[in-house]
Amino acid sequence: MAERRVAWLGIGLVAAGIILITTAAALGSGPGSPYSQAAPWGFGPGGMMGPGAADIGSAPDPGSPGFVAGTTSAPRVVRIIARDALRFYPDVVVVKQGETITFEVTTMGRTSHEFMVGPAAEVAADTAGTPEIADIAMMQTKSLTYTFTGAGPFAFACHVPGHFEAGMAGTIAVVP
Repeated sequence: MAERRVAWLGIGLVAAGIILITTAAALGSGPGSPYSQAAPWGFGPGGMMGPGAADIGSAPDPGSPGFVAGTTSAPRVVRIIARDALRFYPDVVVVKQGETITFEVTTMGRTSHEFMVGPAAEVAADTAGTPEIADIAMMQTKSLTYTFTGAGPFAFACHVPGHFEAGMAGTIAVVP
């Protein structure tokens, strides 16, 4: 009986993972996606940053019209906003396996943040040597370029004391 419960639990977890990845891929951060629109707190065209401000989500995601995978010589740019609410926007990024991404991370608020990206277990553990940007101050933008080799799982997070524990992390969905 216990073996059947474990088997069903495993099937449920796999199904949930597939749904999460499929949903993330469908939402993405490309044009028309809620992740690519100007931030709801007034940034973007006509908002606090003025007309012509760049969309938060940047280039189209894998599977979207106009998608071009980032390479080491021409990485795809993904813009991330770090907020005082201890959240990243967007908090889900979709990448193609093997793709090179340049994350442009901007702190919008008074609190300094950092941005670590890599294998999910290393990011969660704040493992030394995992690629990161430290001390992103108010209204400052810093960038980090990373190549997503393997199927993942990958993640990003802020490890300023208390931020990760408060939920300041995001997921990278890797698609073939």
